[in-house]
Amino acid sequence: MTVLTGSLSLRCFTTLLCTRYRRIHLLSATSAGVGPHYLKGGNMARGLVKRESVESEMHKSEDQSKTFVYTKKRGYDVTRNPHLNKGMAFSLEERLQLGIHGLLPPCFLSQDVQVLRVLRNYEIKKDDLDRYVYLMGLQDRNEKLFYRVLTSDIERFMPIVYTPTVGLACQMYGLTFRRPRGLFITIHDRTHLSTLLQSWPEKDIRAVVVTDGERILGLGDLGCYGMGIPVGKLALYTACGGMPPQQCLPVMLDVGTDNEELLKDPLYIGLRHKRVRGQAYDELLEEFMKAVTDRYGMDCLIQFEDFANINAFRLLNKYRNSYCTFNDDIQGTAAVAVAGLLAALRITKNRLSDHTILFQGAGEAAMGIADLIAMAMEKEGLPKDQCLRKIWMVDSKGLIVKGRDHLTHEKEKFAHEHAQMKKLEDAVKELKPTAIIGVAAIAGAFTEQIIRDMASLNDRPIIFALSNPTSKAECTAEQCYTITEGRGIFASGSPFDPVTLPDGRKLYPGQGNNAYVFPGVALGVSACAIRHITDDIFLTTAETIADLVTEKDLSEGRLYPPLTTIQDVSFKIAVKIVEFAYKHKMATLYPEPADKEALVRSLIYSTDYEEFAVDSYRWPQDTMTIQSCKL
Repeated sequence: MTVLTGSLSLRCFTTLLCTRYRRIHLLSATSAGVGPHYLKGGNMARGLVKRESVESEMHKSEDQSKTFVYTKKRGYDVTRNPHLNKGMAFSLEERLQLGIHGLLPPCFLSQDVQVLRVLRNYEIKKDDLDRYVYLMGLQDRNEKLFYRVLTSDIERFMPIVYTPTVGLACQMYGLTFRRPRGLFITIHDRTHLSTLLQSWPEKDIRAVVVTDGERILGLGDLGCYGMGIPVGKLALYTACGGMPPQQCLPVMLDVGTDNEELLKDPLYIGLRHKRVRGQAYDELLEEFMKAVTDRYGMDCLIQFEDFANINAFRLLNKYRNSYCTFNDDIQGTAAVAVAGLLAALRITKNRLSDHTILFQGAGEAAMGIADLIAMAMEKEGLPKDQCLRKIWMVDSKGLIVKGRDHLTHEKEKFAHEHAQMKKLEDAVKELKPTAIIGVAAIAGAFTEQIIRDMASLNDRPIIFALSNPTSKAECTAEQCYTITEGRGIFASGSPFDPVTLPDGRKLYPGQGNNAYVFPGVALGVSACAIRHITDDIFLTTAETIADLVTEKDLSEGRLYPPLTTIQDVSFKIAVKIVEFAYKHKMATLYPEPADKEALVRSLIYSTDYEEFAVDSYRWPQDTMTIQSCKL
C-alpha cells in the first residue's frame, strides 16, 4: 500500500489528476478539430473549461442558454468564499442545496439592489483611501459584485482601485492591511519556489503580475507594501479586459527594502533588512520564471511591474525571447504614449517622423516610449538612424549628448552631437521640439516658461505630462490649456478635471493610462497562446487605440477613447492581436479559429451571477424498483 505524505492528500491528488486529465482530453479534442461545430463546441468549450477553478465547475444547460455552477463546498465555505458568494442573491433552492439556509437573512435580492447598497456605502466614505479599503473589502467578500460595481462606472472607480489612489494605498498598506491577497515570495525561499507556488489554490493561471516593490509609481522603494500594485493591476485585467480573476495571480518578490522609514515602521509587513542584490537576486528571478512556467505553462503571461531601472531593462532583455513576458512600465507606457501621439497627428496634420520629441526623464518609461516612437517612424519610411536623431532626452544631469560620462547602454542610443545643457528650459529653446513628454516624476517640471516657449514655437504644441501619481505630474491640464490659450495638445498619466477656457470652450484632458493597453494585450496574448510578446504587438495596440479616437473626441481635447468605452477598446485590441499573431505565425493555439472575435468573446468574464444547481435526473421507472424480500 502506498501512503501519500506531506501536504498533498489523496483527495487533492485525485482531484488534480482528474483536472489535468479533463484539460488534456478537451485540448486534444479541440486541437484535432473534433465535431462539426468546431468554434461553438471546441473553442467555446475551451473558454468554459478555463473558467473552472478548484472551487467549482461550470456546466451549460442543454439549450446552452444558462451556465450552472457545481461545487462540493457547503455552508460557511460557500458564503465566505469570494468566488462563490452571492450574498442575499442566493435563491431559496440554492440556499437549501448548499446548506446555507438560515445563514443568510430571509431576504432575496437582485444584484442591482446589491450594487445600490455598495454605492450608498461608498458615498459616505470620507476620503479616497477609505473608498479604496471599502472596495478591496468587497473584493474579498463577493468577487462578482466587486467587478459589477467597477464596470458600472469604470471612469469613477478606476482612480480608486488604481492610480492615483493606489499609490497612497501602497504607502499606507501596513495600516490598511486586512486580508492577504496574492503570493508573497521572499529571497529566503530560493530553491523552494515550485513548492511555494503549490500553495496557490488555483491551477489554471494565465496571467501573473510580479513586482519587487523597488520603484512603485513615482514613490520609490515601498518594499512589500508594493503588493497593492499587482493586486490593482489584475483587478483592471478583469474589469477592463475581461480576464477571469481566478486565472490571475499577483506576486510580490520580497528581497528587502532600502527604505529606512519602512524598516523602522512597526506595521511594515515585509522583510526587515536591506535589499539583496547581485547573484542571489538573479537566481531568485531565474527560479521564479522557471517555476511559474513549469506549473502553468510556457504561454502563461508574466508581467513585470515597478522594478527599478537597474533591473527593469536587463530583466526584460533577458527573458523577453524565452518567456511570455513584458514590462508594463516600459512597453505598456510606450504603447499608450505612442497611441496619444498618433491621435495627435490628426490635429497637427502631419506624420510622426515630421516631429522632434524631447523627453524630461530617461528612465524605463522614456526608453520604452522612445523605442516605440522610433519604430513607428521607421514604419513611415524614415531610416532608423534618422528616427533616433529626432528624439532627445534630458535626465537629472542635463541633456543626453555624445561624450557625456557614465551613459548607460540604453541612453547612448539617444545621445546626439550637441553642446551639454543642464536645464530642460534651455533644451526647449535650443532644440525647438514639437512635443515634450514628461516621465521623470518631477512635479512642475514643465514650468510656465517652458509651456510658453512650446506655444511660441508651435501652432499646436504637444505636451504630455505622464508621471504618476497626480502629485508628480509635470504640469496640470489647466496650466497647459490656459498658457497655450487652448492650443496645447495635452495628455497626462493621472486624471485631471475638464478645463473651461475664457472663450467658453470646455476641454477634457486625455489620460494616457496604461489601462488602455495591458488588459487588451493580456486578453489577446492569452486567447491565442502567444509564447513571446514582441514590440510589434505594442505598436499594433497603439495604432488600434488611436484609430478608436473619434473626431468628436479630438475636438473636446481627448487623445484617447473615453474611459467609459475601455472594455470595448480592450476587446478590439485583443482581436487585433489575435489576428496579428496568426498572420505572423506567433500563435500556438491551433487549428486557427475562423471567427477570432467569437474566440475572444468566449473568454471574457461575466459579472452576472451563475445559478448553483445539483445535476439531478431520473432513471427509467422500472430500473428504480426497490428490491425486497421476506425475512
